[in-house]
Amino acid sequence: MNPTVATCQVTVDDLDVAANLDRVTDRLSGLPDDVDVALFPELGLTGFVADDRLRAAALEADGPEVDRLRDLAATNDASLVVGFAEQRDDRYYNATAYVTPDGAVTTYRKRHLWGGEAEVFTPGDDRIVVETPAGATGLVTCYDLNFVRDSVDFLDAGVDALFVVGAWPATHAPNWRLLVRARALDGIRWVVACGRTGRKELAGVPTVEYAGRSLVVRPDGVVGSALAHAPDDLVATLDRDVLATQRDLVDVPVGTD
Repeated sequence: MNPTVATCQVTVDDLDVAANLDRVTDRLSGLPDDVDVALFPELGLTGFVADDRLRAAALEADGPEVDRLRDLAATNDASLVVGFAEQRDDRYYNATAYVTPDGAVTTYRKRHLWGGEAEVFTPGDDRIVVETPAGATGLVTCYDLNFVRDSVDFLDAGVDALFVVGAWPATHAPNWRLLVRARALDGIRWVVACGRTGRKELAGVPTVEYAGRSLVVRPDGVVGSALAHAPDDLVATLDRDVLATQRDLVDVPVGTD
């Protein structure tokens, strides 16, 4: 069967983990029963601010908040892709959890930090590929999209899809769409990208308007479906025949590791 994915484009309450977990719960309850994987934005549980307030809000990958994600994945019979600020020993990471209905959790730590992230986060070391209903899938966080070397490594690993979580500023929205399309086309893969929407309005930091603009891009670089700025869910089916046809058409070796 062809997998069905959902991008849950939501606002995020910076530093309010309880409110964000409740929002994840509510949005999952409204998705169709046939959704296999649901994506939420970058740092969707904690939000982001480049100071000690973020460290205070950071979560542990085996903590109760991730346990709640396990429960939600099991209840909804869908895998989840959710971002959060992670505390691990004495370091902090921009982390994304891939959580399956059977309770398995794989954590990706963003490798390429942008702007003020470097003031609080340590870059991750590893590219992560997980087995998902869409096949072998690379996990990507926002600014990681800019790095073609990573895309080539995912091509060599033979991934069938990328799941991208983002919090892209509205001022750079055209670049978000361009890079998501490019990563689909240069890797001959599906790319499912979930963006944050709404505004950051937090004391002591500049206001930021987020782009939203979640989208699903086909292996030929064509945008299959997309959202605008408002909070919404995008549900799409990834046709395996589309991927196979494009790989037959384009003479690029996939999976050379």
